[in-house]
This record gives sequence, structure tokens and C-alpha cells, in this order.
Amino acid sequence: MEPIWILLAILAVAILGRANSVAIATGLLLILKLLRVDNYLFPVLEEGGVFWGLVLLIAAILIPLARGDITHHDLGRIFTSWLGIAALFLSLLTTYLSGLGLQYLTVQGHGDVMPALILGAVIGAAFLGGVPVGPLITSGLLALMVKIVSRA
Repeated sequence: MEPIWILLAILAVAILGRANSVAIATGLLLILKLLRVDNYLFPVLEEGGVFWGLVLLIAAILIPLARGDITHHDLGRIFTSWLGIAALFLSLLTTYLSGLGLQYLTVQGHGDVMPALILGAVIGAAFLGGVPVGPLITSGLLALMVKIVSRA
């Protein structure tokens, strides 16, 4: 029964914080849990959910390219500007951090920090105008911080 209460608490915070994507995801997990199909569907979601979620996110971001709104001329211009070079560098950094974060949460087994990551994402969305897509990057920053602190 404890997981249901935790999911309900996350759902409440997500609704109050207007973090719709977190609320929908939490609601979906809550429904699956209440229908008692979690033993069958949770492993499938856990194994492929991040991959397919990223596929959908990247596809949505690439639509302007696929639609032809961004031309090869635009691409040449952006990759020769300081803004494009900065975007490339920051993308490399955040992608690296996301990979560290995913490994920290899954392979290294620190999924217990997820409620704190979700709460931070919801608060950031509600009060700072952010979008709660950062838990992987945040966990990557956390993993990097843990590495640095453990070496000191």
C-alpha cells in the first residue's frame, strides 16, 4: 500500500505545481498499480520507457527539420555562429550528464533519489516556469558531484 501513497503524494504535488507530464505519468502508474497489472507492465515500461520517451521527444524536436522549416543554409549559418557552437558544446555536456544520470539511477541502483528529483522538477516547473524534463540531467549532475566529493 505504501507505493500507492507515495504515487498519490507525487500526483498531488504535480497537480498543484501544474506539472502535467509528471501528473499524467504518475496517474498512469497509479492506475496500473490499482488494476494490479503492474507486475506485467512495470518491467516493460522500466526497460524501454526511457528509450521510447526519448524517441518521441527527439522526433517532436526534429519536426521543423522534417517539415522543411530549417534549410541547409540555416544549418550552415548556425554552425558557424557562436550561438551554434555554444549550443553544440552544451548539448554534448548535457547528453554526457544524462548518460551519467541514467547509469547512476539504474546500473548503480540509486533510484531512491528519484522522488527528490521529481519534486525539484515539479517545483521548478511550478515556480520557475521550467519544464520537468531534467531528472536525468539532474541525476547526472548529482552523480558527478558524488564522484568529486568521494575523491576529496
